[in-house]
Amino acid sequence: MKTIIAGLICILPFTTLMASVDVKKVSKKKQTTQGLYMTAEEAYKDKTVNPSDSLFVDIRTRAEVQFVGAPSLIDFNIPYMLHDKESWNEKKKKFSMEPNSNFSIAIDEAIKKKGLNKNSKIILICRSGNRSAGAVNLLDQLGYKNVVTVTDGFEGGKAKTGTNKGHRVVNGWKNAGLPWSYNLNESKMYIEN
Repeated sequence: MKTIIAGLICILPFTTLMASVDVKKVSKKKQTTQGLYMTAEEAYKDKTVNPSDSLFVDIRTRAEVQFVGAPSLIDFNIPYMLHDKESWNEKKKKFSMEPNSNFSIAIDEAIKKKGLNKNSKIILICRSGNRSAGAVNLLDQLGYKNVVTVTDGFEGGKAKTGTNKGHRVVNGWKNAGLPWSYNLNESKMYIEN
């Protein structure tokens, strides 16, 4: 009996790192070629248990990180998309975005800074999980083999009903009460050359 309990105690810390996201419930926009998903809470647990075993990247724009805040545990902010200051998206009523042509180079530099490689775990978080899925697919094409998307993102999903309808109050890093801050660390922020 003591042997069984000791065995369970040894296994228990590893079970908290296994993703519980039901792949069948991941929307098409958030599905990736690698099929590796985590919730914000799982990403938090993963980074607190094994902080040096993975690269945790906030891929939102610099403006989002500056004005909305960022997870306290990120290793770097490397935007996957950048605002096109000269183009307006009439359908969405906002500035258009374009891919960051330096994204893959910056990810490669970040991996090397942490002493990791293309087989190491990379965890990507964006606002709500859509952009991070696209970034996973790009990195998959570039030979990265263990790239996880945080399906609920930093701000989470929008409420579909009630007084908060249309507001990002459903799941996500912030809504889970996980540590975040407006105080950014310059060494972790994306600076264009």
